[in-house]
Amino acid sequence: MRYRWLFFIVLSSLHFTGTNATKFEECLESVKNGTWGTGKIGATDIQGNVLEDVSQAKGVTYGLCVTACGSGQEPFKWSIFSQQFSSWLLPWLALVSQLPFGPTDRLENLESVVLTVGSPMLAAYSLALTVLNGRWITRRFSKHNYPNIRNAIRVLSSLQQAPLRVANEGALLASLIILPQNDEWWRELIEWLAHPHTWSISAATSIAWVVIAYIFTVIDSFTGDLAEAINANGQGVGSLWLWLLPIVIGWLQISPKCDEVRVRSAVERANKIAYTATDTHPVLVKERTEERAIHLAFGEEHDRDDVLRRDERITAPIYNYARFLPWVQAVEKVSEVFGAASERYHHHESVDPGIEWVGMGDRIGGHWSKPHERNRVGSVAQVADYCPVDPYHRHTFESRWGPNVFSRIVVASALAFMLQWGTVGAAFIVVYHTPTTGEQWPYLLPC
Repeated sequence: MRYRWLFFIVLSSLHFTGTNATKFEECLESVKNGTWGTGKIGATDIQGNVLEDVSQAKGVTYGLCVTACGSGQEPFKWSIFSQQFSSWLLPWLALVSQLPFGPTDRLENLESVVLTVGSPMLAAYSLALTVLNGRWITRRFSKHNYPNIRNAIRVLSSLQQAPLRVANEGALLASLIILPQNDEWWRELIEWLAHPHTWSISAATSIAWVVIAYIFTVIDSFTGDLAEAINANGQGVGSLWLWLLPIVIGWLQISPKCDEVRVRSAVERANKIAYTATDTHPVLVKERTEERAIHLAFGEEHDRDDVLRRDERITAPIYNYARFLPWVQAVEKVSEVFGAASERYHHHESVDPGIEWVGMGDRIGGHWSKPHERNRVGSVAQVADYCPVDPYHRHTFESRWGPNVFSRIVVASALAFMLQWGTVGAAFIVVYHTPTTGEQWPYLLPC
């Protein structure tokens, strides 16, 4: 029954459009013939100035448009639609296929596409936020000096497209960072995450197609007879979709790890080789507990949290805005442990106070490069004491959300605003200033 009503509404709207359509060319000719009077009745020249001689009219004012042409829209012409669609719009729709996907649910993939096309500002905001996060985490960890710092930056930055969670119960996080047995965990996770959405022949071809189409549009604007052309030549459509080009190129450059199956599998495989400290010697975490220091929260929260965090769990990069604050807080927890370990290393303190410091010289510069493995082992209590963590993060967080959060939000919002309205606004200006001035507005809005 629902589909019958939908079909009836579509047919009714088509009938209404056809019966109330305004033929602008015939309307303009009637004005030029004096059907609606002579003198300054609202006939305009190519610049929009009202004319005394209506026979020289190139356009009409809004008031005369409503009086002479009616308030309906132009009748639909398939020949014009198909030509302009295939020439100006189809290349941009083909470029949409190069956007990064990742969720296992196809409907969620479709939602990410619709959300990107429907909200360019949100797409640009998530992209800018991802870039700013990558720069922030590099600066944040650059002040630490401990093994696996670079690996941690790459791992945490790659997990921006996943619901990242960090736990330090039972010194799990401290063990992951301090114990030499976990060096392999960081290396293997980087290798298993190496499946990015990056450049390909199809992506380069799609980008080249839209660039060439837009160049042809610009050339057509200068070579065509715009004074005689009532239909827009496609430049407005090209400018309207121009925002999509930097979005696609940006994600191709960043190469986000957004394949949910592969990201989940990589973290799970890595956690199988993770070690934790005990009262005697390090053992595999999976032999002691089901908890993990670093894991992904796909549907593991309470039912109420599942609803509130739905966007956070969708791995499509456009949803990075929803993961921003939880990701920052998780990264800050890891940074805090690395910072504590780096400070102890700076003072040549072993995890086990009973073991003397063993120095390791850098083969190139002769400086101390990293702690010896003997200085990185100890009991679970010693590991926990080696990296004391403030559970409320009162001494590390510059705000309740995390450091430098609001500055990144402001910068990302400003960049997104400029991208959307720099292209969409230009499209409106192009259409409005297509000669005759104001004549193209009936193609955007009815009189």
